Amino acid sequence: MAWGTIVKSKHDWAVEPNLANYEQARRTFSWEDARRELDGLPGGGGINIAHETVDRHINSPLRDHLAIRWLGKNGEVWDYTYGQLRDLTNRFANALQDLRVNKGDRVYVLAGRIPELYIIALGTLKHRSVFCPLFSAFGPEPIRTRLTIGRAKVLVTTQSLYERKVKSLRASLPFLEHIVLIGDDHGFTNVPDTIDYRRLIENTSNSYTIQPTDPEDMALLHFTSGTTGAPKGAMHVHGAVVAHHITAKLALDFHRDDIFWCTADPGWVTGTSYGIIAPLTSGITSIIDEGDFDAERWYGILQSQKITIWYSAPTAIRMLMKAGSDVVRKYDLRSLRFLSSVGEPLNPEAVVWSKEAFGLPFHDNWWQTETGGIMIANFAAMNIRPGSMGRPLPGIDAAIVRMTGDGSVEEIREPDVQGELALRPGWPSMFRAYWDEPERYKKCFAGGFYLTGDLAKRDQDGYFWFIGRKDDVIKTSGHLIGPFEVESILMEHKAVAESGVIGKPDPVALEIVKAFVVLREGYKPSEDLRRALLAFARTRLGAVVAPKEIEFVTSVPRTRSGKIMRRLLKARELGLPEGDISTLEAD
Repeated sequence: MAWGTIVKSKHDWAVEPNLANYEQARRTFSWEDARRELDGLPGGGGINIAHETVDRHINSPLRDHLAIRWLGKNGEVWDYTYGQLRDLTNRFANALQDLRVNKGDRVYVLAGRIPELYIIALGTLKHRSVFCPLFSAFGPEPIRTRLTIGRAKVLVTTQSLYERKVKSLRASLPFLEHIVLIGDDHGFTNVPDTIDYRRLIENTSNSYTIQPTDPEDMALLHFTSGTTGAPKGAMHVHGAVVAHHITAKLALDFHRDDIFWCTADPGWVTGTSYGIIAPLTSGITSIIDEGDFDAERWYGILQSQKITIWYSAPTAIRMLMKAGSDVVRKYDLRSLRFLSSVGEPLNPEAVVWSKEAFGLPFHDNWWQTETGGIMIANFAAMNIRPGSMGRPLPGIDAAIVRMTGDGSVEEIREPDVQGELALRPGWPSMFRAYWDEPERYKKCFAGGFYLTGDLAKRDQDGYFWFIGRKDDVIKTSGHLIGPFEVESILMEHKAVAESGVIGKPDPVALEIVKAFVVLREGYKPSEDLRRALLAFARTRLGAVVAPKEIEFVTSVPRTRSGKIMRRLLKARELGLPEGDISTLEAD
């Protein structure tokens, strides 16, 4: 089917959107004005993320407002007001001071979505140390690699994760001075050569004064895997909070009475920028779920917590689709007013399905670990073109560019012409470096642009459309094919739950399109089904773009942020080294 535009009108608005007039907002926006929406440290002491998220609310009615509600996987519910967060983060900041952890020292956290993680993150930022989150599902080697790259001074983790994944690494981490353990039941621990978290903070004061913080002081270190080589450590600064705050207001449409649920783990940049920082700067209530994905559990949370804004990933949305619309109808989800997604492009089918299932479409947006915040989005008031990334945020100058023969960068101004997505530097959350890799960082910039490595096009109305990564794009018989387009079409078939597409070397065509397909429940691999899918794709995409081969698989490898690891599919297909797979989603 051809996907039409989902037209938004004022009747679709539960409340007036913060960005109701896009063109006017772009004309009048300035980062200086955005900065003035935050307080800054008292006495002109700069800007500190922890002050803007917690401390600045204390002398207001928000002191007693619910900041975080944590839902334990076993049914526990723990609430934290902004006042309680202030006291707890002060205690951890004082604990770091007692441990002689200094400004700029790296504090790593290896934990699931437990309350202590959020307290540690903010306490670390309050102390002007650098917060470095790690996925709890990492194995020992990726943990060791990341601790080594950033020269960790402190690692905070749980007792079970320490015993299973960290203890054996101690001898190889001489720079790691302190390991702080959280009990698996949030209680005390007694493990040799470690520090007990509860005893550590119980012996500290709940009073702490944030020292002057330059907006360019380093605050966050996020790791992202490249197609080759070791993970890259993207460095972000305290001034990034300006972008976190304003992009949440404009792209996620935060209002003061909202109850927000970001399903992302803080081990992924989304879980930090929009799972920790942005909702707290906005003074709203944030829901944190410790449990793993389960459609019934998720719908139950949306209903019981009366979620108004829901930010999730395309992978999760497709899993909800797979569970079926009948499940949705068992729940009262009328509190929802805005749905958004990020992680990889959201298939058009998912946008249309969400409109049918929830009465609201998911609004896709685009950004990267390196950008630190949302750059392009489908806003609450705009008409959605399913499959589109949307339009650039106010304050963001996005372009489609190509490299010329002399190595310079040329901007493509004609609509619907493919090139590399590029951004003019200058937004506050832009990464400042790759840790200890200046040359790798330098290669990201040319001709006055940050080169994202993503191929895209822009239509005549200024909507951007993702095509694929530069290293994922398939060249066959002189044509460039984006795998996302093929994957989206395959997913429209009633038998297909997920798909991943690569270019397979071919002596005649250079590459042919090969698809790996995960079937929905009730369907089994067969030669007849394979032929049916090939015919379906050929009908929809044409002979050039459609896959020439289909292989049935039980799963498609993904990163924990939801991106299909097409390079891994290709490596396995060709028998090549798999490279860094530390961000691979667990089976």
